[in-house]
Amino acid sequence: METTFSSPAEAALQREAGAAGLLTPSADLDRVYELERVVGFVRELACQRVALQFPDQLLGDSVAVATRLEKITGSKMFILGDTAYGSCCVDLLGAEQAGAQALVHFGPACLSPLARLLPVAFIFGRRSVVLELCAKAFEAQNPDPTAPVVLLSEPACAHALEALATLLRPRYLDLLVSSPALPLPVGSLNPEPEPLERFGRHFPLAPGRRLEEYGAFYVGGSETSPESDLDPDLSRLLLGWAPEQPFSSCCPDTGRAQDESARAGRLRARRHYLVERARDARVVGLLAGTLGVAQHREALAHLRNLTQAAGKRSYVLALGQPTPAKLANFPEVDVFVLLACPLGTLAPQSSRTFFRPVLAPCELEAACNPAWPSLGLAPHLTHYADLLPGSPFHVPLPPPDSELWDTPDVSLITGDLRPPYAFTTSDGPGCLALTPRPQLELAESSPAASFLSSRSWQGLEPRLGQTPVTGAVSGRRGIAIAYEDEGSS
Repeated sequence: METTFSSPAEAALQREAGAAGLLTPSADLDRVYELERVVGFVRELACQRVALQFPDQLLGDSVAVATRLEKITGSKMFILGDTAYGSCCVDLLGAEQAGAQALVHFGPACLSPLARLLPVAFIFGRRSVVLELCAKAFEAQNPDPTAPVVLLSEPACAHALEALATLLRPRYLDLLVSSPALPLPVGSLNPEPEPLERFGRHFPLAPGRRLEEYGAFYVGGSETSPESDLDPDLSRLLLGWAPEQPFSSCCPDTGRAQDESARAGRLRARRHYLVERARDARVVGLLAGTLGVAQHREALAHLRNLTQAAGKRSYVLALGQPTPAKLANFPEVDVFVLLACPLGTLAPQSSRTFFRPVLAPCELEAACNPAWPSLGLAPHLTHYADLLPGSPFHVPLPPPDSELWDTPDVSLITGDLRPPYAFTTSDGPGCLALTPRPQLELAESSPAASFLSSRSWQGLEPRLGQTPVTGAVSGRRGIAIAYEDEGSS
């Protein structure tokens, strides 16, 4: 009976951790991981200590890649496989702990600007793309040869977009090819003007053209991935793309294409729901989801001022990668806002196992800033830097005497009339966590303390002088599934 519902206690002591097997054949390592380019990068900088960052799905090749690079370059290689936040972000903390002079990032990357200068090379990999099948799928999804369309792809398929465009250009007159927006090397200057950069990609638009005029054709993904496992990069594109323009995707292996309009509509509906939850919330948890992306401190201060101006309480939590078990320890928090890179912000939204919803900073901005445009007109911004002053998308808070703060609103979730925004500043009494009483006692006035006082169980308390003294006695022996005094039932 014990083995039916749980493993024996001895199994935990006898289990051996197996090493990840080699995912890529040895003969294909140079091509898949572009080792020639990595060697040139290391030799150009004359680095003696280099950090190699791998996502979890590529750790099986990490030892083989590091061994080959050490043999060719003579430099010491350090494998970073356990990132503090997301594997798409450059792990500056891990590189600094290893004393690395440069870092090579393998796999999908968010390409976010770094908080500190460090030479970084991005290796996306080279996934095979069947060009003929993808070209036929493009023609089936875009029957009008005069309609403007832009080619998009996941990072591992970016190498094949130009070849795909070569097959399509004889028929399609207005075809645009995007490319990853790789950051410039440290200390380099680019005299030429940069093309439009959106969604971590460059779009070489002609003068007078706008990206909102183009439909999209995305190469990447898998046919077997369910709705809940949607790639965060594709989610970012579906949310941010113009709703009136067509958007289709194609599997690079089989050439099977599908229209993504319905999926994009569900993502936008989910966004509307999260904004309503944020408007109803009184306590907001701000999750610090990155320490290596630039302007994360400024963004955290902006979100705190935003919640304070809207009359909400906010708490800053540093928990690493958010999980349902971690966030369930804070039941007094109504919603969480993850301050992370564009891909890390969208990663937890597909999960329905969280005790409270996890929002993006843009959704909190739409809920707390009364000057923010309506959801049908405002763009979905996945990078928090777009919300800060200096960005073309920044919308400043209205002054305290503005009529926007007094506009009545009805919750679409509860149907109740929401109270008007209670604009507060840092000098107001509402921001004090401790309030003095006439008897010179201090009493907690925060929502978290009020929630704790209303709970039937408030945790272990010392209760000094209230518990009688007793002698020490022997407690239970064994482990949780097999205590010695429980017998063998």
